[in-house]
Amino acid sequence: MREYTTYRDFFPYYLQEHAQPATRYLHYFGSVLAIGVLVYALATQSWWMLLLPPVAGYFFAWVSHAFVERNKPATFTYPLWSLRGDYHMLWLAITGKLDAELKRAGVRPQAAE
Repeated sequence: MREYTTYRDFFPYYLQEHAQPATRYLHYFGSVLAIGVLVYALATQSWWMLLLPPVAGYFFAWVSHAFVERNKPATFTYPLWSLRGDYHMLWLAITGKLDAELKRAGVRPQAAE
């Protein structure tokens, strides 16, 4: 993997590492679950639950990389940009702009599994 010095340069690489729709869906699930657990922990003042959002988010992401994408998660090399990339990708999917970004990053369209 080449070394990235800006998030702008990193994000197309991030999308290439998430080429399979199933990988992205598992990331979305983990990201939304992490937000839900965070909101619940804060609302109920269950402070120990603040340990769970990273587990919820990364569990599904790492499973997807191991069993679907079969690559090494970018989290290990670029932890903060990878986290930002998760939510950036989710936002693009929600707003209907992900397909254009995937195309710009050189990711070929694939049927959902």
